[in-house]
Amino acid sequence: MGGFPTVTDVALAAGVSRQTVSNVMNSPGIVRADTRERVEAAIKELGYRPHASARRLRTRRSSTIGIRLDPMIDGISGSVLDRFLHALTEQADAQGLRVLLFTATSPEDEITQFRRLNDGADVDGFVLTSTFAGDPRTRWLIENGISFVTFGRPWGVDDMNDPQHLWVDVDGWSGLQDATRAQQEAGARRIAYIGWPSPSGTGDERRRGWYDAMTLRGDVSASDLARLEVVTTDGVSQGTAAMQRLRQQAGQVDAVLCASDSLALGAMIANPERVPVTGYDNTPVAAAIGLSSIDQAVDEVAAGVLELLTGEFGGKVHGAPESDEPRHRLIAPRLVVREFAAIPMDVAR
Repeated sequence: MGGFPTVTDVALAAGVSRQTVSNVMNSPGIVRADTRERVEAAIKELGYRPHASARRLRTRRSSTIGIRLDPMIDGISGSVLDRFLHALTEQADAQGLRVLLFTATSPEDEITQFRRLNDGADVDGFVLTSTFAGDPRTRWLIENGISFVTFGRPWGVDDMNDPQHLWVDVDGWSGLQDATRAQQEAGARRIAYIGWPSPSGTGDERRRGWYDAMTLRGDVSASDLARLEVVTTDGVSQGTAAMQRLRQQAGQVDAVLCASDSLALGAMIANPERVPVTGYDNTPVAAAIGLSSIDQAVDEVAAGVLELLTGEFGGKVHGAPESDEPRHRLIAPRLVVREFAAIPMDVAR
């Protein structure tokens, strides 16, 4: 028999119709057991593999997950999404799923891509990253009944109880609280924080972890606590400027916690006193320079995303059975403590 085996070849070998072969592959429950066994034996003997494109058109199932490839913000904090993407792709492959990457210039452009990929049956669902309050992407997907899971909670709604959102996130509050407590247990009292402007769902959660741990301990007054905080946009140079400002307004500090490794690296550059600095994201840069950091456990995040996307809810609650199963996964981060290394000021030049 020349070329690749076809449905017709399988039907002839099993002594059934082409439709019966199709039923065995797509709806085996409606085929009699003895007939199904003959067809399966013929498929195995001939080495038949269904044509993926044709099967996708028939079943509207592609075994493919779509995810936007975010633009690289910088070479430090941007690596977190890269690591998540690698973890998602590897774990999806182990489950027989593929990951389709696409780009978009804005949330509205991403919605256009959703529509195009859904209309062409190119994907079965989407994974979203970089969520924010009032996110139009999740609203559009819910309104159109399309499966999705977000890496990042749906800020601005009752995310713990909202039945329309399936999400996985890392608990930034507990990460910064653990980091603060670790410094307190080491003897630090005046623990400073360099974070992002509010409102920022992710940034506000991380700041709250530091603030709650500091106020619970009560080592510093409210006015002194205000001097121990500096707010800035993300980036290495911004972290350096924030550290310099912190030293001017707060004087001597015992430790510094940062909302990202980018800010932490900048803080280390302006740190001649070798004050302990802790970042967030546990990037390769943090490991290379000996920076303590909070790890986001992206392998666990990817596993949670796939569980919600392919499990009982199928990436959406519309039409899903009533269940007590949580509609979200909140992953506990891990503090990675490293031997402190100071970076001289001239490194930045």
